[in-house]
Amino acid sequence: MAQEKIGVYVCHCGTNIAGKVDVEEVTRWAAEQPNVAVARNYKYMCSDPGQDLIKQDIKEHGITRAVVAACSPTMHEPTFRKAAADGGLNPYLLQMANIREHCSWVTVDGEAATAKAKRILGAQIHRLPLNEPLDPIEVPVNPNVMVVGGGIAGIEAALKLAQAGKKVYLVERDPSIGGHMAMFDKTFPTLDCAACILTPKMSAAGKEPHIEMLAYSEVTEVEGYVGNFKVKVRKKARYVDIDTCTGCGLCTEACVVRKVPNEFDRGLSKRAAAYIPFPQAVPLRATIDPTRCLTLTGKKCKQPCLTACGPGAIDFDQKDEEIEVEVGAIIVATGFELWDPTPEKRYSYGKLDNVLSSLEFERISNASGPTGGHILCKNGEPPKAVAILHCVGSRDENYQEFCSRVCCMYSLKFAHLIKEHLPECEVYECYIDMRTYGKGYEEFYKRLMNEDVHFIRGRAAEVTDVGLSPTEEGRLVVKVEDTLLGITRRLPVDMVILSSGLAPRSDAKETAQTFGFGCSANGFYLERHPKLEPVSTVTDGIFIAGCCQYPKDIPDTVAQAGAAAAGALALVDNPTVNVEPTISYIDPEKCSGCHICVGLCPHAAIQYNEEKGVAEVITAACKGCGVCVAACASGVPQQRGYLDEQIFAEIEGALAV
Repeated sequence: MAQEKIGVYVCHCGTNIAGKVDVEEVTRWAAEQPNVAVARNYKYMCSDPGQDLIKQDIKEHGITRAVVAACSPTMHEPTFRKAAADGGLNPYLLQMANIREHCSWVTVDGEAATAKAKRILGAQIHRLPLNEPLDPIEVPVNPNVMVVGGGIAGIEAALKLAQAGKKVYLVERDPSIGGHMAMFDKTFPTLDCAACILTPKMSAAGKEPHIEMLAYSEVTEVEGYVGNFKVKVRKKARYVDIDTCTGCGLCTEACVVRKVPNEFDRGLSKRAAAYIPFPQAVPLRATIDPTRCLTLTGKKCKQPCLTACGPGAIDFDQKDEEIEVEVGAIIVATGFELWDPTPEKRYSYGKLDNVLSSLEFERISNASGPTGGHILCKNGEPPKAVAILHCVGSRDENYQEFCSRVCCMYSLKFAHLIKEHLPECEVYECYIDMRTYGKGYEEFYKRLMNEDVHFIRGRAAEVTDVGLSPTEEGRLVVKVEDTLLGITRRLPVDMVILSSGLAPRSDAKETAQTFGFGCSANGFYLERHPKLEPVSTVTDGIFIAGCCQYPKDIPDTVAQAGAAAAGALALVDNPTVNVEPTISYIDPEKCSGCHICVGLCPHAAIQYNEEKGVAEVITAACKGCGVCVAACASGVPQQRGYLDEQIFAEIEGALAV
C-alpha cells in the first residue's frame, strides 16, 4: 500500500472541547502517529479559516487523507466533506472523530478526557488508509409531492407547493380538510374569526388545479427512496359519489338515524348517519357512516336518503379503493390529539356536568356549534361563574412533562370570550406560570387583566359538587391553593374548563414506522436536528410540519409548513438527487440465497433474483443501515465505508493508544 499522507485537524470548539480536553497535547500526539504528515488545531474548524486550513494542506502538502477531531458528524460532516472536495480530495477520504459529544461533554476529568480524545482520534487515523474513494449515486427525481394531513399545516404546505407549479396529493383521513382549527371560534391574540381565515385557504386548496385532494383516505404503505417514493393510499368508501354529490344536505335531513354523537362538536350534539362534517367542509360532500347506517349494518331501512338525493349520488355498493401514487417527496403533517383529561380523576371530567374540555368549550362558543355560540350550562342557563384550569395533562410528571405552549393563551382567549358574551360572569384563571411567549401575546395577557378576570396562581387540586355552604350548594367547587396569597380557596362556579395540553396522536408510532422515521421520547415525530433541520427527518425526502413534530401555535405551524414546503421544493425542483454511496452490496459469487437479508431489510432495498438464486441490493433504495450486514451468517453483504477491515482497524487504533 502506498504511503498515505494524513492531515489531522483538532477543533477547540471555543471551550466546548478545549475547556476539558488538552487540545495542544492531542495535536502534538497526533503529529507523531504513523502516516500523519500535518497536525493542526484551530479554535473553530467549521469556520471559513478552519476549512481553508484543510484546503491549503491538500493542495500544498499533498494530503491524501484527512481527519477532523471536532463535534458530531451529524452536525458538520457535510461541511468538512465539502471543504475536502473543494481542495481536490475525495470527500469520503475524510473522517470525523467526535471528541465533543463523545468525550469533552461527557467526561468530568480533564486528563481522562484528553486520553479518551487520543483514543477516538487514533481510531480514525488507523482506519483512514483503508478508506476508498466513493462517489455519490445520482438518481432521477419525481417532481410530484404528497402532503399527509389536511390541517392548517398540510393545507399551507400544499398551497405553497402548488403555487410553485408542483403536482400535490393532499391526503386527509377525515371526510373534510381543516383539522382542529376548523373547530375554533377565534384565534389569539388578534381574535380573528378562525373560520374567516381558514376557510379561504381550504377553498383555495379545493379549487387549486395542482392539488389532487384525497379526503377520507389513509396512507397504508410507503416504498422507495428519496426522489422516488411509491405510496399506497386507501380511499375509504363514502357510499356517496363525490363527483355527483352537490353537498345539498338533503340526504342528512332524510336520514332516519339521527342520534349519532357528532365528532366535530366533540359529542355535544348529534348528527345523522348521512352527514356533512361542518358547513364549510372541503370537499363539501356527504358521507355515510358505515357503522351507523341501517342499510350498511344489515338492518331494515326504507332508504329515504335515496329518494331525497336528486342527483342519485348515493351508492351503497361502493367499496374501499387502494391507489398507488408516485412522488419525489412527502410532507407529514398529521397534527395532534387533545390530551384526554379523563385519567385526571380529581377534576371529575366525564362524571360531573359542566366540566368541559377546551375543545368542547371551543364548540360551545362557536356560532356554528351546538348552542349557536351561546355559552350555556347543561341546564340551558348561562353560567354566573367559570373556572379555567391551566396545565391539565401538561407540565405533570404523571402524564406529560412538557409545556404544550398554547394552553395559557387559549385559556386567556376563553376568558375574553366569556366576558364578551356574559359581562357579569366571574371568570377565574387558575395557572402555574403564565407563558405568553409570542408576538402580541404579553399585550393580550395585560388586556385580560383589565377585563376583571381573576388570576389565581396555583394548580387546582380538585373539582367537586359537594357544597359546604349555601353559596356552594348545587354548584361545582374548585379547590385551589393560591400561592400568591398563601391560602387555600374554594371557588363556587357553574362551569369548569380544563385546558388540556396537546398530545401526540395515538397512532403516531405506527405512522412514523410507515414513513421510515422515529418518535422522540414524548411521542412526537423526531426531526433530523432540533435546531438546524427541524422539518427534515432521518429519511431523506420526507419532511414533517406542525404539531405532529411538537406543540406549537398557528403562526409557528404555518411557518414550519412553509419551511417543509421549501425543503420539498428544493428537492423535487431538480431533475436528479445525489444519494449517499455508503450503502450495502452483495457479492453474487458468495451469496447462498437464504433470503434472510431480504426479509430483514427495513427499506425493502434487497430483492431476490429468482433466475440467479441470489439476493441483490437496489442501490437507490438502500439507506446504509447495515441490518443486512449484521444479519448474514456468512458475512456476504458488506457496506461501503463500513467494511469489516475498516471497523477492525478502528478498534485496533483505539486500543493501541
